[in-house]
Amino acid sequence: MTEKKRGLVHIYCGDGKGKTTAALGLAVRAAGRGKRVLIVRFLKTDDSGEVSVLRRIPGIRLKPCEKSFGFFFQMTEEQKREAREYYGKLFREAWEEGVRERFDVILLDEIMAACRYDLVPERELLNALRERPDGLEVVMTGRDPSEKLLESADYVSEVCKRKHPYDLGVGAREGIEY
Repeated sequence: MTEKKRGLVHIYCGDGKGKTTAALGLAVRAAGRGKRVLIVRFLKTDDSGEVSVLRRIPGIRLKPCEKSFGFFFQMTEEQKREAREYYGKLFREAWEEGVRERFDVILLDEIMAACRYDLVPERELLNALRERPDGLEVVMTGRDPSEKLLESADYVSEVCKRKHPYDLGVGAREGIEY
């Protein structure tokens, strides 16, 4: 089989730690080979150790997530409405920017949760994937991707939790989990 000129779609999913870490490793590798990478984060603040380093890597642009709404299950209906507007707009603006500026890779971190909670319309994401320009590689992370998203992917890697310190009451640690 010959290499696709179209670019491929990657999903890193599952209940284990390391989905974002794997996707960011791919982003760093791509940048190291002269590719341009746009990283868009959903449902996360920029208070994570990798953010400051990613901003210094030539070829990587990190689109900031400037608003935080907390955990979806704790949001009021008004907060959910506001989050839908914000994240939907963030996705559309980022996608348009990535296509217009001819990025080689677009990484959509935690897009699965954004779609599952209907904060980003899944049909918009699926349409964007179908209509993406030749050569554009798309990397998506998060738990529980829908069957339609799984079908749209060329790569699906599942990170499975076998054991995690959180189960013993150990909270997220700076520099390790965030």
